[in-house]
Amino acid sequence: VPLVICSGSLVVAQVYLRMTIQRRWRSWLTTAVIARWLAGGRYYQLNLVGGDHQNPEARMTEDLRIATESPVDFIAGVLNAFLSASTFIVVLWTIGGALTLPIGGESITIPGFLVITAMIYAAITSTAMVVIGRNFVQLSERKNQAEAELRYTLTRVRENGESIALLGGEEEERSGIDRNFGHVLRQWALLTGQHMRTAAVSQGSSLFAPVVPILLCAPKFLEGSMTLGEVMQAASAFGIVQGAFGWLVDNYPRLADWNASARRVASLMMSLDGLERAEQSDALGRIQHGETDDGAMLSLDDLSVTLDDGTAVVKETEVAIEPGERVLVAGESGSGKSTLVRAVAGLWPWGGGSVNFHADRRLFMLPQRPYIPSGTLRRAVAYPAAADKWTIKQIKAALDKVGLAYLAERIKEEAPWDQTLSGGEKQRLAFARLLLHRPDIVVLDEATSALDEKSQDTMMATVIRELPDVTIISVAHRAELEAFHSRKITLERREGGAKLVSDINLAPRKRNLLKRALWGSGSRAERPRKE
Repeated sequence: VPLVICSGSLVVAQVYLRMTIQRRWRSWLTTAVIARWLAGGRYYQLNLVGGDHQNPEARMTEDLRIATESPVDFIAGVLNAFLSASTFIVVLWTIGGALTLPIGGESITIPGFLVITAMIYAAITSTAMVVIGRNFVQLSERKNQAEAELRYTLTRVRENGESIALLGGEEEERSGIDRNFGHVLRQWALLTGQHMRTAAVSQGSSLFAPVVPILLCAPKFLEGSMTLGEVMQAASAFGIVQGAFGWLVDNYPRLADWNASARRVASLMMSLDGLERAEQSDALGRIQHGETDDGAMLSLDDLSVTLDDGTAVVKETEVAIEPGERVLVAGESGSGKSTLVRAVAGLWPWGGGSVNFHADRRLFMLPQRPYIPSGTLRRAVAYPAAADKWTIKQIKAALDKVGLAYLAERIKEEAPWDQTLSGGEKQRLAFARLLLHRPDIVVLDEATSALDEKSQDTMMATVIRELPDVTIISVAHRAELEAFHSRKITLERREGGAKLVSDINLAPRKRNLLKRALWGSGSRAERPRKE
């Protein structure tokens, strides 16, 4: 009984130790990779550069799990094989004895010939497995990538379900899903053929392994130097020793699958390494970021923006924006306005010159399509800050100011808000965030495109009233927005990159629209000025 208890305890301890190591290793590596992926907007920049890093979410979950779990199992398997070989190699050496071969009138004695034969047999079968399974890693990697692309396609359909349903795009989506799933099946078919070939080697090795020692021991048995029991013992020990030496044969498919997953994770990390090296490099082709030295809130000094291959998007630009200025960036579609905004925000690193901010600035971005995180409405409004940074009363007040007072009672409700809210409601919610965060400078990238003209006027007037000292940079097409800005710069698309063609002071221009919005009047008539 004590022996049984001890044996059971060792098995349980082994399982605990193995799974604990796997869990902690995966936890450490996943945390490190995700931290690098999220730092400095690299998760966004990876979409803009070439390289083998598609579907990073699959690489950081399934591939990383396999990459960390399998090595621990392999080490345990190799250790077990080593202990088995160490134990039974002595038995095999002792029972098998030496083999004497008459060659040319002389006798050659081979001590421990069964041990040597087991090693040679394992070497032959392992070599055969490596040769036959040489494409296993590539096929496993392609299969993993195909699976990741299928999951991504299905996720896209779920996230954009409303638009697809309104457009009646089910058949087109089904066609795309079928194509991706067909690719998965083709990769599985190729991998099945590879599994069949490696299985043939593995099974062939297992079938012939018991026969080899019997054939080698037959002469000794016939001459009476070995009993039948010793022959059976030798055959059993030979199988165990050969199996230990041939561990690779039995585990090659799983090794190949691990190698494929590890390579996918390594490719992602190499792409992140490339972005990190580029950030730290002082070579040409990178936009520099610094601080202004003249009190300006923002200055673009000889700023040029390019693609990662060097293609010019925006030519050299010189702009200085003072605290409290409200600047409208205009230009036709494709003139590089949004790319310029990304460069200002630090998301677009390729180009030249520098982007300099005031030392104490707090920057806030309002993109055209606001991100709505999962969870409560309170979290969605507070994002990217923690949900409890502001009281419920403060958040309700912000919602009321942007015309979302009817959502105040649902502030603690968890719902798929990204699908529940309309495009206009999402943009209003983004303005509520702005009122809560109260930054020094805000960049509005088509932030009112989903609002009607009256709502747009109200929203801009609210920002100016609630944040009178904030510096505003707006990227927009609507001419009505000029009323809420003191300055307008225009980009014009040209061959060799867009160029800044005008910088107009809008302050002297009176705007009835602005006064109507600020005073809350329903009339378009200009309110008389008090003397």
